[in-house]
Amino acid sequence: MKTDALCAMRYAKNKESKTIMLSKILPALRGVLAENNALPRLIKTEPTGDETVISITPGCEDVLAEIKQQLPAPINPVTIEGYGTYTAIFSDDTTGRVAGKIAIVTGAAQGFGYEIACSLAREGAWVALADINEEGVKQAAAKINSELKSDTAVGVVVNVADKKSLNSAVEMVVGIFGGIDLFVSNAGVLRAGSVKTLSERDLDFVTNVNYKGYFLSVQAAAPIMALQNQAAPQIWSDIIQVNSKSGLVGSNKNGAYAGSKFGGIGLTQSFAMELVEDGIKVNSICPGNFYDGPLWADPEKGLFKQYLDSGKVPGAKTFDDVKAFYESKVPMRRGCTTPDVMKAVFYLMEQAYETGQAVPVTGGQVMLS
Repeated sequence: MKTDALCAMRYAKNKESKTIMLSKILPALRGVLAENNALPRLIKTEPTGDETVISITPGCEDVLAEIKQQLPAPINPVTIEGYGTYTAIFSDDTTGRVAGKIAIVTGAAQGFGYEIACSLAREGAWVALADINEEGVKQAAAKINSELKSDTAVGVVVNVADKKSLNSAVEMVVGIFGGIDLFVSNAGVLRAGSVKTLSERDLDFVTNVNYKGYFLSVQAAAPIMALQNQAAPQIWSDIIQVNSKSGLVGSNKNGAYAGSKFGGIGLTQSFAMELVEDGIKVNSICPGNFYDGPLWADPEKGLFKQYLDSGKVPGAKTFDDVKAFYESKVPMRRGCTTPDVMKAVFYLMEQAYETGQAVPVTGGQVMLS
């Protein structure tokens, strides 16, 4: 039994090591195979015997140099000894605004995250939906694939507050698609309450997901993007945090959430300064209230219920009273929608001269000065 257990541990460690190496090899190979300022998707295919074979030593410090030495000209497909054969696939979509891009969206099992993933997929991206809800995220990805009649989306399980979980999820996505062009850090939670009464447990819950989770997400995704840029310096990647109008102005009896979002913008500005040298733009989008999603509308945990129960809205007796109160604060007299947010997402991706920004999408409720 001891021998069997030791063998199993060695097998698991070797498998993990190969996965880590592959997550370095594929982004570098993807950059080497770039064409016309576009990175391909890399898919694992059956070898035919005619492929160019390259060998990367486990633990190699400069994977890109090894690939360039053994592959002086872009050749497709390529067999990586010990890892399999990979074929570069370029998108034939000439109309989609993000055609051929590989995107990860966290918090994508439902609500804003799911709708963002849908929008990206409809505009030509390959999308990894990431969420802690395993069943929900896989169903969400299947729904996108059914709509588009393709294998455009994949669902992966992730806890954004856990470094190991994030690294595993990113490595899985790289193994499936070959790299990452866009990381949308959308996962977020909220526990409304007064600073006088909010529990430490609720404070930690909000901070771990909204602030720490964003930090760890960038920490996991940025090295993949940097490798791609090292191989193809002309092609940039994007990290976009879905923040909140509460990251721009304080929120009464909602300090834990607002504080985590203010902190997120601090991370965005800091990441933007650092990662620009790796060809990565980092920006935040600050939406107004998204009333149709579960964050607000969930009958048991949503903000309509939380704000009604906490007495945050004076005189409110129903969810509709709470909604009307908040809509009255918006010059455009409505909540934010996914199309509103997607216009900002596409702008930030297409605008080559923009990084470190917090873009408000609030219907005029928050105006920058």
